[in-house]
Amino acid sequence: MSVLSVNGLTVSFTTDGGTLTALRDVSFDIPDQRIVGVVGESGCGKSTLINAILGLLADNGRIDAGSVLFQNDRELTRLGDSDMRALRGQRISTVFQDPMGALNPVLSVGHQMINVQYRSGRSKAEKIARAVEMLRKVRIPDADTALSRYPHQFSGGMKQRIAIAMALMMEPALLIADEPTTALDATLEVATIELLKELQRDIGCSVLFISHHLGVIAELCDEVIVMYAGEVVERGTTRQVFNDPRHPYTFRLLDCDPARQHQRVRHLPTIPGEIPDLRRRPEGCIFAARCHRVHYACMRTPPVTEVGNGHAARCWLAGNPETVKVTA
Repeated sequence: MSVLSVNGLTVSFTTDGGTLTALRDVSFDIPDQRIVGVVGESGCGKSTLINAILGLLADNGRIDAGSVLFQNDRELTRLGDSDMRALRGQRISTVFQDPMGALNPVLSVGHQMINVQYRSGRSKAEKIARAVEMLRKVRIPDADTALSRYPHQFSGGMKQRIAIAMALMMEPALLIADEPTTALDATLEVATIELLKELQRDIGCSVLFISHHLGVIAELCDEVIVMYAGEVVERGTTRQVFNDPRHPYTFRLLDCDPARQHQRVRHLPTIPGEIPDLRRRPEGCIFAARCHRVHYACMRTPPVTEVGNGHAARCWLAGNPETVKVTA
């Protein structure tokens, strides 16, 4: 059973320079009680994907095609504003990258955590008790006293844990985590990953985890979606994608990970070229201009090739892993 099924999602924005297709034919599933990671360079469409799911696209954005099915019976692309508001925070929650942007600086943490529960039907005393319980679960010291404090009185790591507690307050079916560890140092990052895994198991929710940090994705996620220029170029389990990449972009992305450099180098590996202008999307394979294995077939749009056990890649060479991995 899938908590969320995205099928053929295409999103565009109207700009002064023309129509920009930010997502094209994006498809994936988030299974029940699983953590699915989305990884890719800046500008690959991760944030647009979140906003399309949550119904928070900018005024100049629109969904041109596709569907977003929640719990097999709610088509999110067709819901009105009031119905989407009823889902957000209740059945679908979000943890954002910057906790200071998510927490109101002029309201106490307790005030905000009580407000989150306004649809719960609990009494005020029960809401306070629930807030204290969640703060303890995310390991905030002296949780009772913490309710009366303001966001600026907490460290960055503690603010992020409070944001996680608020997102999970109503025990949602789906948690969307938008690069929640980016602003944290390495030690806090590890602690936050472990906390998320523990809370996900306790609550039994599914998680869509957005990140550009390959190490975090490898440590936390059960499955991985690799995006490039608004397209899903590869998907599979974490083990499949990291140990047996079938798209040249995935291979290059993994090759750029500093943790994979076994010798001292003056310059870290990079992927040559730039993401194409999505207002003038090139014909054929979207990655062709930067690919080390480009050939004549890449002038045509490659199909999604299933390589086994849910592992798939949008590449003409996906069926031949050794060809994908050979560098020029």
